[in-house]
Amino acid sequence: MNVEDLREYCLSLPNVEESFPFNDETLVMKIGGKMFAFIPLEKADTCINLKCDPELAIELREKYRSVQPGFHMNKTHWNTVFISDEISENQLKEWIKHSYDLVKAKLPKSTNVKKTK
Repeated sequence: MNVEDLREYCLSLPNVEESFPFNDETLVMKIGGKMFAFIPLEKADTCINLKCDPELAIELREKYRSVQPGFHMNKTHWNTVFISDEISENQLKEWIKHSYDLVKAKLPKSTNVKKTK
């Protein structure tokens, strides 16, 4: 997957918004105003930063060389996934969806995001 494929997949999830809150070099994906993915645009290697529950984060780091602690974030809860042949597109999509679901589940009920079919 390249940067545009990552962007398109994230935007295909319900109620996702994108922004450039830090600078024009980092695309941020949000659900209900909360970040679930960062896509650095200026990195030499394509990568995505994903929120993760701590146990899964450690498991993925131990299993894949392409998964490392997230940079500039809580290293317990974020992974940087470098796109490589080691990571299949389906695995990556599952991890993006996990990050999305993790953040969505923590949204207050009063900010219910609309469900789409």
